[in-house]
Amino acid sequence: MVAMVTRIALTGLASAVSVVSLTLTGSAGVAPALPADIRPPAGQTRPLEWGSGPLTVAALPRIAYVAHRGGAREVPENSMTGLMAAYERGTAQVLDFDTRSLRDGTPVVFHDRTLNRTTYLGGEVRGLDAREWQGVRLRPKDALPGSWRSERPPTVAEVLDRFGGRIVLMLEAKDPRSLDRLAGLIRARGLTRSVFVNSNDPEVARRAHRLGLLAQLWRSARQLRTDRPERWRSYVDLLDVDHRARDADLVRAVRSGIRRVWAHTVVTDAQRDRVLALGCDGVITDAPGRLARAAQRGAQRGARP
Repeated sequence: MVAMVTRIALTGLASAVSVVSLTLTGSAGVAPALPADIRPPAGQTRPLEWGSGPLTVAALPRIAYVAHRGGAREVPENSMTGLMAAYERGTAQVLDFDTRSLRDGTPVVFHDRTLNRTTYLGGEVRGLDAREWQGVRLRPKDALPGSWRSERPPTVAEVLDRFGGRIVLMLEAKDPRSLDRLAGLIRARGLTRSVFVNSNDPEVARRAHRLGLLAQLWRSARQLRTDRPERWRSYVDLLDVDHRARDADLVRAVRSGIRRVWAHTVVTDAQRDRVLALGCDGVITDAPGRLARAAQRGAQRGARP
């Protein structure tokens, strides 16, 4: 069994964010009598940063950077502390995380089907309920820079409450059957224009669109060889393409008519420069800090007389 560990005490901005629930009340399209884990906390007001509403995809720059799983080469993937670190550093405009469902239907932030790779436990994620999830602890990789303590993986509701409306979010629905539950969480918080919902399945993307969500579809290099992305432009808001795809396949995706085409999972300057040169307008990266530092160094060199 896992030894109990002390939860990380976030300071500064982290503390300020942790006590604010990012909730819009009275949002259009919210069904009545929502389950308790979907309803936003009562008695909370909008954060001052929202102004008249939450930050949405309309605020994204021309070229967007995404911290994949929070920036998995720089922070513990899919952890609350890792997501907070990526948010505070400001090197990405979008935070990405994965979602799976527990036995009782609770959506949690986790990538793998099993607990083995990233926690101290084993077995399938869906074998646990919400109470048992409280005992799961992440195992940070030794190779990560800095010092990281173990912590419980968050639920999707916790991540939406902490970051929703402050930064654009991207979540992958690893369990397609959870889509209705995820939609309820997003709609209840007024975040339908602030959260991309990702899948590798065009039919799941179509369902997300019908639910009023921002539909994201990711495709591998192999899939892109035979894909016809123009078929998806009526319901896909973001096409997420493998940077290893052939030039011709990336160009075809860019010209498909889908508004946003972002490339995954980029870790080097050369990979980033290639996909941007081919017309992609977003970079999904495990190393947002490193790419940002490299870009800054390049800009400084270019500014020298």
